[in-house]
Amino acid sequence: MTVSIITATYNAGKTFESALRSVINQTHPHIEYIVVDGGSSDQTLKIADTYKAFIHHFISEPDRGIYDALNKGIEMATGDVIAFLHADDLLDDDTTIATIVEEFERTKADAIYGDLEYVQFQNPDKVIRYWQSKTFKPALLKAGWMPPHPTLFLKAQVFKEIGKFNIDYKIAADYDFILRFFSNGKYVAEYVPMVITRMRVGGTSNNSLKNIWIKSKEDLRALKQNKVGNVLSLIWKNVSKLPQFLKRN
Repeated sequence: MTVSIITATYNAGKTFESALRSVINQTHPHIEYIVVDGGSSDQTLKIADTYKAFIHHFISEPDRGIYDALNKGIEMATGDVIAFLHADDLLDDDTTIATIVEEFERTKADAIYGDLEYVQFQNPDKVIRYWQSKTFKPALLKAGWMPPHPTLFLKAQVFKEIGKFNIDYKIAADYDFILRFFSNGKYVAEYVPMVITRMRVGGTSNNSLKNIWIKSKEDLRALKQNKVGNVLSLIWKNVSKLPQFLKRN
């Protein structure tokens, strides 16, 4: 089973190398690594060139934002499974992909997801938040539930059937996609109780009050468009994040 991992970069020179190395250190032998750059002007392109032997597909050109870049990566992917690793993030362990592939083969699921750690930007070993997910039940969607998107691995066929990211969403296209997938009813998603990804704090959706406001409006729009929930779902979605701050290293 080949796993395509897509990383979108834009002036990500401070973190890209560590993200990239967390991919090339994986023990699973069949990984297709795709890097879609938005036209970086820092050392990102130099890093990509240094590791070009490990990058199967690479482009650098202007795009319409991160979801447009990820869609380009999906179009290039040839693997059985597709996942995303943002340039600020890390796969938690060298055996992470191998474990996920074993779960796909054991369960025959359409998707595998797990837990996420939010870590300090300068010290990714320091955990700030711990997002522990749970086994999916349809009723959870109305309560604002979603799995951590960076931990979600999907069969490539899913994207052919329900489409890619809707780039009309500037910040919440991942949530819209998750609602489309989990509300579909035909797919099987399996939860693996393990940390899959470590995410450095300071992402686009929560790095300013303006972006938090935009994200909230887009989340509500996604809930309504996918006929899943309403403003109460959005409130529960945000309240459910509070326990994530209780588990720290």
